[in-house]
Amino acid sequence: MTIILDPTDERIPVARQIAERTGSVQGVVGLLNISKPRGNILLDELDRLLAEGAPGVEIRRYTKPTFAKPCPDALRHQIRDECDFLVEALAD
Repeated sequence: MTIILDPTDERIPVARQIAERTGSVQGVVGLLNISKPRGNILLDELDRLLAEGAPGVEIRRYTKPTFAKPCPDALRHQIRDECDFLVEALAD
């Protein structure tokens, strides 16, 4: 059983269905640092793990100018056009 935690208002929970998983990752994985302190530490480790254990994966790194504002449209479109998956670092 998988539990999804949703940081939004849970007084009226929204039912969500998890997409089917293949058990492997292939393609281009984007790693987005949103510019919060220590987010790069998580992404550096994930980058290392993917490079060592996920053949067929290309990693691309991106950085938001600031965590205080939404991702600029140009960067969102670049990530959309270049990546199959995206991981965002929200660490503090």
